[in-house]
Amino acid sequence: MARLIFSLVLVVFGMGAGYCFRLAIKRRNLGIPVEKTRKMLQRVALLVLNPVAILGATWVANIQDIKIAAMPVLGVTALFCGGMTAYAGSRFLKLSRQQTGSFVVCGGFTNIGSLGALFCFIFLGEKGFALVPFYKLFEELIYYAVGFPIAKSFSDDASGNRPFIRRLASAATDIFVVTAVLSILTGLLLNLSGVQRPQVYADINAILIPLAALLLLVSIGMAMQFSSVRQYFKPALIICSIKFVIVPFLVVSIGYGLGLGNIDSGLPLKVVMILSAMPVGFIAMVPPTIYRLDIDIANACWLLTNGLLVLIIPILAFLLGQM
Repeated sequence: MARLIFSLVLVVFGMGAGYCFRLAIKRRNLGIPVEKTRKMLQRVALLVLNPVAILGATWVANIQDIKIAAMPVLGVTALFCGGMTAYAGSRFLKLSRQQTGSFVVCGGFTNIGSLGALFCFIFLGEKGFALVPFYKLFEELIYYAVGFPIAKSFSDDASGNRPFIRRLASAATDIFVVTAVLSILTGLLLNLSGVQRPQVYADINAILIPLAALLLLVSIGMAMQFSSVRQYFKPALIICSIKFVIVPFLVVSIGYGLGLGNIDSGLPLKVVMILSAMPVGFIAMVPPTIYRLDIDIANACWLLTNGLLVLIIPILAFLLGQM
């Protein structure tokens, strides 16, 4: 119960603080650049705090069972399942071309790195957090090499798509991808070397992981806009069913069939359950912005799925307790 309350308070406080901070900047003309501040918070979390935490957690992770190799495949499966199901939903809703592009992105792009990692840490501890990078190993590559071009194909100007190899190379050299991969590889090398991790590292991660999540949540709150939710409530509800029912059911079923429930008291399967049931990631707002798709429908889907975390977190806590 304490972990459940802590996770709810952290999410509500982080997003609420970010939203109130943006309102204060706007109403009092403080002259603080909102977008620049948001990006700074994200860079500190993703390029400074998270790499240290990932390295330390991977250092002591239980990676001996070869079945762990299925986790990146499950992560990719969840992204593609969400996107394809959202496309089917857009046909049912008879959405326009620009709306469909945003809708597909919302179905596929997921908040794994900040919220998912946070909940894995809170409910499953450092060992659960250590498995998050394996699940999301190809996340950024899929986003930039596949998701962004698909979104662009729904724009008015879809003629500028780069060749797949160039998109893949660009994604692979992205600073956030490189930093995450280097953190994982360094942690794996230390894990396999047999070198003992300093005991103080556990205390450091107990601070770094929630702090990184808090910075990301504040940055998310600074971008929240509620005006579009009423207009696109029905499409947003469909995205909720995709994110919280269809994708988790499929991915967890596959993970169970692959035997992840038999490893380390079912820890990998529990991680998959949490990460596959996360809301729309804020990165889903980027393609609609740069490709002139429907930003309002993307904002509505993002807001409603993230808002429903107050219900999803207790449900996840209950299900994890039954495993």
